[in-house]
Amino acid sequence: MIFVSDTAKEKILEIRRKGDIPADCFVRVSVTSGGCSGLSYKMDFDSESKPNDQVFEDNGVKVVTDLKSFLYLFNTTLEFSGGLNGKGFTFNNPNATRTCGCGESFAV
Repeated sequence: MIFVSDTAKEKILEIRRKGDIPADCFVRVSVTSGGCSGLSYKMDFDSESKPNDQVFEDNGVKVVTDLKSFLYLFNTTLEFSGGLNGKGFTFNNPNATRTCGCGESFAV
């Protein structure tokens, strides 16, 4: 399962309204090679499902990831932090053994 915090849900809904993103679009999260710690998070809106996609719905938000990324993202919570010290969207990943200072990359 991939979880969505209340603050992330609110921000996703706000982005949809302001960005004129269709209601049938879902949040796609994935893991790619790169970053200071070896793996990086990627997040976008998408409307096209792919074979082997893993589909979850939490807190009223549909989240989709590919099977390979799900192995790294299992039980991860998508969060959002705003304000002066906010980092935007972040991933609270219990599988990460190391993260970089900016929180955008990790290692397992």
